[in-house]
Amino acid sequence: MLALSGAGIIACSAGQRAQTETTLARTLISDEQGNQIGAQVHEDLAAKGVKYVNDATVTQYVEGIASRIFALAAKDRPGVDFKVHLIADPNTVNAFATPGGHIYVYSGLLLTADNEAELAGVMAHESGHIAGRHVERAMVNAYGFQALAAAALGQNPSMAQQLAASIAGTGLLRAHSRSEETEADEYGARYISKLDYDPRAMITFFEKLEKSEAGQPRALAWLSTHPLTPDRIDHLRSYIRNNKLHGTNLGEQRHREIKQRLGS
Repeated sequence: MLALSGAGIIACSAGQRAQTETTLARTLISDEQGNQIGAQVHEDLAAKGVKYVNDATVTQYVEGIASRIFALAAKDRPGVDFKVHLIADPNTVNAFATPGGHIYVYSGLLLTADNEAELAGVMAHESGHIAGRHVERAMVNAYGFQALAAAALGQNPSMAQQLAASIAGTGLLRAHSRSEETEADEYGARYISKLDYDPRAMITFFEKLEKSEAGQPRALAWLSTHPLTPDRIDHLRSYIRNNKLHGTNLGEQRHREIKQRLGS
């Protein structure tokens, strides 16, 4: 893993570091390059044997929720073609985002969510990671300025494949930082509130994973890359209250029907 030489990033404060990473990510990783990396990641995942849910009713349900979220996220991150993929793995509670606007959701997460609003909250959170360029910032942090500059200048054409292989191998390059999780939570709460989902559903889902962590190790998949720091839920609760975010829809009945179909 290369150091961020020349960027002066190591000596910066956390806020300055995030700003520097974002600037570098925007400069060094174009939307076109991100799309290419995302497409390569998708191919690599297929080569690793990742299977997707092929029930049209279930996938249309997930895509229908996602498309409304993506319409909002695209305003914050134009130039990205958002897509959602439902991985057929009922034993894993996880979701992650990759370059090019790809969001992957495991069927185990859909089964764990009690309602549509909780599922929407997770997808909105992951959309927030893309809108905030957190995925690209992870690549800057992992590979460094020099490597990405060489790729941007065409001096290392294999770098895109290397990046894609790294992401496909680990799901994410690293666990997101506290500031990134906070920002993604805020994006997510805003997005689902605008769609009339109750934004507090994000909190109920996080609390559920936190409580089940000891008894259900499968929940650790999402928590390992989206750690619930002591003040994270408190901040989200305050953010929802202070910004007067609200929504009335939970979507319990429809979600229950989809879970029954998926689990059958």
